[in-house]
Amino acid sequence: MSFVADVKAKVRANRKTIVLPESGDRRVIDAAAYVMAEGIADIILIGNRDEVTAKFPDVDLGEATFISPSECERFDEMADTYYEMRKQKGMTEELAKATMLQPTPFGIMLVKLGMADGLVAGAVNTTADTLRPALQILRTKPGTKLVSAFFLMVIPGSANGEENLLLMSDCALNLDPSAEELSDIAIASARTWQTLTGKEARVALLSYSSHGSAKGDSPKKVAEATRLAKEKAPDLMIDGELQTDAALVPAVAKMKTPDSVVAGRANCLIFPDLNSGNIGYKLVQRLARADAYGPMLQGIGKPVNDLSRGCETSDIIGVIALTCLQAMEEA
Repeated sequence: MSFVADVKAKVRANRKTIVLPESGDRRVIDAAAYVMAEGIADIILIGNRDEVTAKFPDVDLGEATFISPSECERFDEMADTYYEMRKQKGMTEELAKATMLQPTPFGIMLVKLGMADGLVAGAVNTTADTLRPALQILRTKPGTKLVSAFFLMVIPGSANGEENLLLMSDCALNLDPSAEELSDIAIASARTWQTLTGKEARVALLSYSSHGSAKGDSPKKVAEATRLAKEKAPDLMIDGELQTDAALVPAVAKMKTPDSVVAGRANCLIFPDLNSGNIGYKLVQRLARADAYGPMLQGIGKPVNDLSRGCETSDIIGVIALTCLQAMEEA
């Protein structure tokens, strides 16, 4: 059974409710219909039922719950809640109401109030459009200093047909993390991997250098981040700085870093900056024909996940299933 098929099977047994605020997008609607038909999750679509079904008359959305912000019975409560949370930041009652009329903030407030278990957005809107209200309304998890983004990459296997599963982070959010921030991203990614897969994380902090083989500010930062991560989480398998081939290829690891417990078999790849992370995951996605699920967010108070605007329906389905799994683990 493939990784995503296994996730779908797990979440069917404990069905969660996921909000999809971008109900005007065909990919989102097709994903919603599939998820409901397969019993993966219950779906709340933000919008007017008549308008959405008229736009997509060929899609069965009979099981979906539709909520239009302006027609919601709890709208005033939601606007008041948002106002109270943000009034110290200059929020006014009028602006709070205007914000709650927007599909994504409204959907996140549904999660805040326990009317849904998670939210998936980003097929139409930017990461900032999803992240900003998520941080404002749901805040971060206790003990979390930094929210970061990751992709789960499902890479087609070799002749035996087995998948290769990798977590890549941060590929969408933090522009140029410091050594301290990079160490937090590595630890959070390891915990996420263990939560989603049930397997031990082997974390490689990537660079153009392996254990001091090249000089420069970036390798120095990655080496320091590795030291900090090991100090903060001695229970985790973390190593760096490592070149990508040393992190993934056993024969190369044997030559370059023979004493490493991670090299040659890493399953979590931590990039030194957003440039390398975003370029790296897209190269793997397009050239290896990998499925890229994300960018998913780690560190938010409740499950809220982003999508790439270039995503396909299958990507949305996978992220919905993974969001359900996150909600199960956090319940």
